[in-house]
Amino acid sequence: MYTWMIIWGVLFAVTVIAELSTMQLVCIWFAAGSLGAFLAAAAGLGPFWQIVIFTAISVLLLIFTRPLLKKLMVSKVTPTNLDAEIGRTAVVIEEIDPDKNTGRVKLGGVNWRARTDDGCVIPAGTIVRVERISGTTAFVTGTEQPVSMKQ
Repeated sequence: MYTWMIIWGVLFAVTVIAELSTMQLVCIWFAAGSLGAFLAAAAGLGPFWQIVIFTAISVLLLIFTRPLLKKLMVSKVTPTNLDAEIGRTAVVIEEIDPDKNTGRVKLGGVNWRARTDDGCVIPAGTIVRVERISGTTAFVTGTEQPVSMKQ
């Protein structure tokens, strides 16, 4: 009886410490299950019933509380500064040519490397729309005819 109490007590301590160190709701159900099994061992129930109690408590808590806790703990996604650039217009300052691996745009006063997804050539001075940003590259689509470029 004492051996099983020690086993369940150690398991309880390990799962509580693991939960406290991660705070990710990974071990809390097993901590509750091991506490239930510890109490069953203290009450004199055999190892079979202790394991059944541990499993039942752990699984039931996991099934019924995890979805609720996930809803409560959803963190809001905070858009980055780059997300604000999507959809904005920019001016091509160096011809975008996928064959020559060239292309730069000026977006919000910042000089960006530029590419197109469709592989077309866009001349300098063209106003383009930013579709997405990957790393330091703005992927654009042409929207208007070239404007006069100040040299």
